[in-house]
Amino acid sequence: MSISMYQASLPVLIRGLTNLQAILGKAEAHAAAKQIEPSVFTNARLAPDMLPLVRQVYIASDTAKGCAARLAGVEPPKFEDVEQTFDELQARIQKTIDYLKEFNAAQIDGSESRAITLKMRPGPIEFTGLSYLFGFVLPNFFFHVTTAYDILRHNGVELGKLDYLGGLQQ
Repeated sequence: MSISMYQASLPVLIRGLTNLQAILGKAEAHAAAKQIEPSVFTNARLAPDMLPLVRQVYIASDTAKGCAARLAGVEPPKFEDVEQTFDELQARIQKTIDYLKEFNAAQIDGSESRAITLKMRPGPIEFTGLSYLFGFVLPNFFFHVTTAYDILRHNGVELGKLDYLGGLQQ
């Protein structure tokens, strides 16, 4: 049995974003229970030269929506990166999930050899759909979701591995 580009991308990204929503929900509840200003968490970093939690969420969202659009051969939507509160971050993630759900397998499958060019600071990077998904999107997406989890865990939010993994399914 083979796996399709659709199966390897959008359901995986939706699950990661859904788990990130739950993680942020636990952080918001923790802040309320401990009477901690929520911005302490949303602006937290693991190290001074790392991006804060809000930026981790922006990048995870951008990576997911960019993946769907580029594999389908359409222009990704632009989000303004203005969210600062837990509610705003939750809304951004939900907007991203809703966008991903607009795509179907027929739009994504067969994109393995699609030419994809990313404009990066050092210059454009050329990918095939397959190398873009497995060499850029998935590692980048999970890096930022993991870093968001780590920032919150480091700052005392009671999170465990199953919060990151979400509901296990067979």
